[in-house]
Amino acid sequence: MGLFLFKRLITLVATLVGTSIVVFLVLEILPGNAAQILMGPDAPPETVQALAQKLGLDRPAVERYFSWIGGLLMGDLGLSYAYSTPVGELVLERLTVTVPLAVLAMVLTTVLALAAGIYAAAQHNKLGDVGIMGLTQLGIAIPNFWFAILLILLFSVHLGWFSAGGFPGWEEEGILGGLRALMLPALSLAVVQSAILARITRSAVLEVLREDFVRTARAKGVSRRGALWGHVLRNALIPVITVMGLQFAELLAGTIVVESVFYLPGLGRLIFQSISNRDLIVVRNCVMLLAAMVVIVNFIVDVLYAVIDPRVKASDI
Repeated sequence: MGLFLFKRLITLVATLVGTSIVVFLVLEILPGNAAQILMGPDAPPETVQALAQKLGLDRPAVERYFSWIGGLLMGDLGLSYAYSTPVGELVLERLTVTVPLAVLAMVLTTVLALAAGIYAAAQHNKLGDVGIMGLTQLGIAIPNFWFAILLILLFSVHLGWFSAGGFPGWEEEGILGGLRALMLPALSLAVVQSAILARITRSAVLEVLREDFVRTARAKGVSRRGALWGHVLRNALIPVITVMGLQFAELLAGTIVVESVFYLPGLGRLIFQSISNRDLIVVRNCVMLLAAMVVIVNFIVDVLYAVIDPRVKASDI
């Protein structure tokens, strides 16, 4: 296990380094000048040049890259061009919305998907199985932003159960009020992901049900339900957990559109606004943070995979 973790850590670090290079280069080749946008189109060239020097935009790209990486390692994310505020403060403030939203969406995804997938597998080739598979196919086809609009029309406009958008804050409304404001956005994110995960859960459970050890357990008198819960689920969870990790990473990165629909002050909306303002230092750090979250989540999934399946060895990775 020690060698396995070491190899995974080396891969994690190498992936983060490669990601940082790609993120920096992609933002470097984007058209436009941050200093010109901040000063306005009618600003004198001398003023724009002075602001560019103040922001360090006139330095060579290699120097700015290593300066950025050094700041990340020291916990200094720099100063936002548009907000004149430390980027770290902006990011931490927005993460208090984005991370709970992604976690709530993942909880809804897991509950809906596991329940639907296990039920469909237990009702294989029966009406319940056909119905669940039809619903999951529909869920996969629905764009989450379109479903978010439908949720607003139904639960906010017609029924008035939830707010149509905005976030009251954790301090003003408390945990329950904050979760209530995030419920519709989380549900709109969870629909597509739960449909995918339900189909994978069903396939994994059916595959394990056909294994010899399950037939042996049934031959010894274990009921189908007892074999399902006592023998099948642990082995079926291996591919399910792998997909869950990838989905959580996708939820973290996929909140941009939903946060815009519900007007949530999260990380995705900050990235969108910073792109419009050409605030590249904010965009760079936010994208790198999301990439780091994805890589770390995948690392955790690999560790869980090894814990659940003892057959996994360092030589297999």
